[in-house]
Amino acid sequence: MELRHIRYFLAVAEELNFTRAAEKLCIAQPPLSRQIQELEEELGVKLFIRRPHLVQLTDEGQLFRQYAVQILDLVGKSSEEVREMKEGLQGTLYLTSVEGHAPRLFSEWIAGFHRIHPHVQYNLWNGNSDDVMARVVKGLCDLAIIMEPFNGEGVESLRVYEEPWVAMMTKDHPLAGELGEEIDLEKLAPYDLIIPSRQSRLAEIEKWFEESGTKPVVRCRIAHMLNAYELTEQGVGVAIYPAAAAETIGRDTLCIKKITHPSVTASYVLIWNEKRQLSHAAKEFLNYIRWKMTPASPEGE
Repeated sequence: MELRHIRYFLAVAEELNFTRAAEKLCIAQPPLSRQIQELEEELGVKLFIRRPHLVQLTDEGQLFRQYAVQILDLVGKSSEEVREMKEGLQGTLYLTSVEGHAPRLFSEWIAGFHRIHPHVQYNLWNGNSDDVMARVVKGLCDLAIIMEPFNGEGVESLRVYEEPWVAMMTKDHPLAGELGEEIDLEKLAPYDLIIPSRQSRLAEIEKWFEESGTKPVVRCRIAHMLNAYELTEQGVGVAIYPAAAAETIGRDTLCIKKITHPSVTASYVLIWNEKRQLSHAAKEFLNYIRWKMTPASPEGE
């Protein structure tokens, strides 16, 4: 068994699709299939169930995946530590985040950390909350930023940012003409709303309206902010999103108002797999973030 067999296996295990795994590895599919077959023959078990349009891990494949991740982690850590003895902290940080303010947080932390450890490399991936949580649980990233609420089973967490929720509407919307940059939640009740797709978000927003004695009319549930922006611009409804959405799309074409009464906030949380040992670089990056979160840390460092 060679390291390439393990890397190829993990690529297929992640994608559950030989074609996509081959593209990710920059090789043709037939050689990838042969390498997996060789690995299965050496182990004496089937690692994947192969059906038309469906690839699944067998029970043996699930177990081997756990060891495969540990093996590559150990190889990476040993190589890093040997190089670090001569050149300083090295390695690649695998970071994952949701939309909103999370990418800005990572970019600020990376900028400061890079000044201290210039040889560290970064691999960033973005997705919705379910995708991010799945990558953390499966050990496919070191650190991730997700938004509350979330299922904290199997992860450790650190709250890193809070921001208000806003209502985004076209500039000719009836509510856009109201004075001020804030709007009472109950005033949104008669209008079609566009909200994030997570089920927990729907329950959260319905609770806000319930407390104000009203009920929301949810017209669209969207996984990505860009879709919410496009639908809002077309007048489909009023989008309710964390304030970072307004920062991302700008204010040229839409009217943005902070939601008040009740004042509601969105919280961002840094998470990592509590069962997976972090690499040296990831530990140092986490320590840097914790330092940045302390009130005494200098701005811009």
